Amino acid sequence: MDRILLFIPMYNCANQIVRVLSSLDENVQKYLTEVIVVNNLSTDNGEEVVLDFINSNPTLPIHLLRNHENYGLGGSHKTAFDYAIKNNFDYIIVLHGDNQGHIEDLVPYLENKDYKFYDCLLGARFMKGSKLEGYSLFRTFGNIVYNFLFSIATFKPIYDLGSGLNMYSTKIFKNKFYEKYYDNLMFNYCMILGSFYYKHKTKFFPIRWSEDDQVSNVKLVSQAYKVLALLFTFVINRKMFLNNDYRTNKNYTYQAEVIK
Repeated sequence: MDRILLFIPMYNCANQIVRVLSSLDENVQKYLTEVIVVNNLSTDNGEEVVLDFINSNPTLPIHLLRNHENYGLGGSHKTAFDYAIKNNFDYIIVLHGDNQGHIEDLVPYLENKDYKFYDCLLGARFMKGSKLEGYSLFRTFGNIVYNFLFSIATFKPIYDLGSGLNMYSTKIFKNKFYEKYYDNLMFNYCMILGSFYYKHKTKFFPIRWSEDDQVSNVKLVSQAYKVLALLFTFVINRKMFLNNDYRTNKNYTYQAEVIK
């Protein structure tokens, strides 16, 4: 049986994290070996909320980790990827702690074992069969345009550049190709391009996506320019993309303390 780790990044989403954890019903749990919630030094009471949930559900294999520093969303991914490798997991599922994505959308692929045929199983908000709730038409249009640009650059159909529900085979992480990628929200864009370069077998699948009481950390204009610059670098000089160190702090260790 495959060892599957569920990684839930958490930053200032105390109001949503319980809903995410509560979604891990028996139909989901049977596929999971372990769950880790990685707290990226939240300034709210999210850590207390998670501890209360763990104490109230002692049979669930959930552990709470706290990053040594605020590594950003991408940095938290690196913490979790390293954890998965060190603890001999076969696969890692990423589910954001803000309750925008729904892990139930991944269950059919776990049930029929489709995930075994792919290195990257990526949730897509903008493909046929997906459902968006509370997502503005402006942001939807912008994402579709960027998906189109990335599709041209990679010669592959790209349906999402970074949703909050993805699954990866840990075997692709052995060379740590992700280590020098951005530590912020730009991380997922690098992952898409890196997976294309390394010829990872990738499948997109439609998901439900909702925005209600979440707080967005995306600065749309500044990030849009950065994404275009990243894509331009990839198109004109892929070796430069591969060799660049996109981290702001190159001394990060991506270590975390196990709280519970």
